[in-house]
Amino acid sequence: MAGHMTPDEFRRHGHELVDWVADYWSSVGSLPVRPADPPGAVAARLPDSPPSDGDGFAGLRADLDSVVLPGMTHWQHPGFFAYFPANTSGPSVLGDLVGAGLGVQGMLWATGPAATEVETVMLDWLASLLDLPARFRSTSTGGGVIQDSASSAALVATLAGLHRAGGGTWRTDGIGGERYTVYTSTQGHSSIEKAARIAGIGDAGVRQIEVSPSTLAMDPAALRAALAADVAAGFRPAVVVATIGTTSTTAVDPLPEIGRICAEHGVWLHVDAAYAGAAAVCPELRWTHAGLEYADSYCFDPHKWLLTGFDCDAFWVADREALVSALTVMPEYLRNVATESGAVIDYRDWGVPLGRRFRALKLWFVLRWYGAAGLQEHIRSGVGLAQRFAAHVAEDDRFEIVAPHPFSLVCFRLRAGDAASEELLARVNATGRFYLTHTKVNGAYVLRVAVGSPQTTESHVDDLWSVLTATATEVLTDA
Repeated sequence: MAGHMTPDEFRRHGHELVDWVADYWSSVGSLPVRPADPPGAVAARLPDSPPSDGDGFAGLRADLDSVVLPGMTHWQHPGFFAYFPANTSGPSVLGDLVGAGLGVQGMLWATGPAATEVETVMLDWLASLLDLPARFRSTSTGGGVIQDSASSAALVATLAGLHRAGGGTWRTDGIGGERYTVYTSTQGHSSIEKAARIAGIGDAGVRQIEVSPSTLAMDPAALRAALAADVAAGFRPAVVVATIGTTSTTAVDPLPEIGRICAEHGVWLHVDAAYAGAAAVCPELRWTHAGLEYADSYCFDPHKWLLTGFDCDAFWVADREALVSALTVMPEYLRNVATESGAVIDYRDWGVPLGRRFRALKLWFVLRWYGAAGLQEHIRSGVGLAQRFAAHVAEDDRFEIVAPHPFSLVCFRLRAGDAASEELLARVNATGRFYLTHTKVNGAYVLRVAVGSPQTTESHVDDLWSVLTATATEVLTDA
């Protein structure tokens, strides 16, 4: 029977696993991006029940190669162009290792002073790197916190917006008889609708605002009209969610106009920059933040495009008291001298879960390893590769680019139509060399190429284009 792993055993096996991860990173480009096995194949390789006695480390190590790797979609693969990036990096992994080894539960300052204070400072560092408005800093009225994802950030913002809209009655009485409403564009993320459901608003209270057909960004006039109509009908607007970098096409909503409308109506403005927020580490890409001074909350995901492993969403509020007053609960068993002094932050009051792990460590490791210059180089490389790909597309009149592409995502399609574009995607993905996903833009089937893996180079982008053009010839010939 295996007992607790000793420090010496941990050291030995830990070294083996670090070597395994390093070897994986070195060889991932030679693997198919996605597994070819059907659903259930991984489960079939596992026994029906756990061992009655621990079977040691050798079997585990072997099963990583025989069970896990064959069933993986490789998000760090240089040919992974699907969805959005889910970057990780050596410093991030090592930060996670230290955090897991410390095993802290940082729900209160008292249960993890370093976990709390490092997180506060890291969010201030990030705010400085992105040049966010001063009121988002912990030295002002606001501050930042790490959520698990932009979905959780949207939920927390929705709850704070409800608390404000209800004058505090939401916290004590719930939704009650009020009819609250939430607004986002037709291109807004699905998490906004889910947040409305969880908060008790329901789908009927979600307003999807029309967008400009050319930019796919929210139409401020349509937002103003929707707010006015709802107020006249007796609804109580609670939250507007504007997006910097929508999921389908990375459209950027016009924050200055949206912000002024929200200020007129006293509605909580949450800005979701989950993917594109990372771009603001580069001064030339900070135009996306014009109007951010109107926002009550803002988030982006370092775990998408900023070399920090999942999960790590950076979420800021301009007025931390508005957030804490909506979410704080203080049972007797959590009372302590530090909290009652009012001199500390207890991050349990800044999100849904009570328990919190030390996620700020991996962010700290990444920021210190790369520095501002290294992070800017990474972002600029992704943008440059996407523009290189877009230039290829523009030179082939069989294809068309269907949306602006200011970041590292390019949306394009075959002019021959939806069926041809869909077949092109299926055939390219079937090669195992690349993985792309699709969306629909103004009703048309569109392919997406999202650049982001640190291992992706010009040669990978050029190889992808070669495969796309050769496959397009086959598809159009077969049609």
